Amino acid sequence: MRLRLVPVLFGLALILAAPFSAPANAAIKIIVNEVPITDYDISQRARLITLTQRKSAAIARKQAQEELIEDQIKLAEAERVGMEVSQSEVDDAFGGIARNVKMSPSQLAKALGNGGVNADTLKSRLRAQLAWSRLVRARFSGQIDVDESDIIAALQKTDEEDRLKSIEYDLKRVIVVVPKNSSGGFKSKRKRESNQIRATFDGCDDAGSVLGKYSEVVVQPIGRRLETELPEERRKEIAALKPGKLTKPTTTPVGYEMIAICGKREIASDIAVRTELENELRAKEGESQSRRFLMDLRRRATIIYR
Repeated sequence: MRLRLVPVLFGLALILAAPFSAPANAAIKIIVNEVPITDYDISQRARLITLTQRKSAAIARKQAQEELIEDQIKLAEAERVGMEVSQSEVDDAFGGIARNVKMSPSQLAKALGNGGVNADTLKSRLRAQLAWSRLVRARFSGQIDVDESDIIAALQKTDEEDRLKSIEYDLKRVIVVVPKNSSGGFKSKRKRESNQIRATFDGCDDAGSVLGKYSEVVVQPIGRRLETELPEERRKEIAALKPGKLTKPTTTPVGYEMIAICGKREIASDIAVRTELENELRAKEGESQSRRFLMDLRRRATIIYR
């Protein structure tokens, strides 16, 4: 099962929002399994929801209250079964959001502060999401089945032309080696070389004339892969490239890696659309099981409103 972190989008409201400071003594509004949720906690989460989801203040506050209750329930269950989310994991998730909006973590924290939200408010949400994702994977891993009849029914609703074809690629891996403990300057040099290779690369058959100009460049065959077998984070980029081109360089433990599209062809098969539909059905069933699990925990929780 795959659970996605709630996306954080920043716009004009975040930039122009007035600064907000915490009250000296925030009143306790709810107690969940002996853990207090204060008026300040609710106000902060509501402000985050308003900034990121563009909801009215009244709706955001109601949603914030429910989110905070469920967060405490999730964290309590994680603690009960001995699952812990480290601060470094939370910081990594926070950093991932910062990268998605083209900021550094410190810039994101400052932007949140300008919008009246303490960075810890977002980090608290992330901690609960990470804990819940881990809990759900452990509880339901291997238990989410999709009936063949459901897949067939979904297939019948798709366009017949799309249903009867899949894309197959012939791929190679191009690695610009960067030894461990290399200096920052050397890494930058190798990154520039990777981009130069990508700009001049024009086919796998003539790759030697391009790669031979650079030291320590390794080519590894990947072979033929159906589109459904490609890593999700690479699939769209590869699909958008013509044969003979390279993907953007990505950092790996051994250096900068690019994927060369040596060939691309359509084959008569419904496996691509079938796999996509099966994954969608599994995701829906997983979300349904996750929600039932949470509701069961909530029924057993002690929730006191003040």
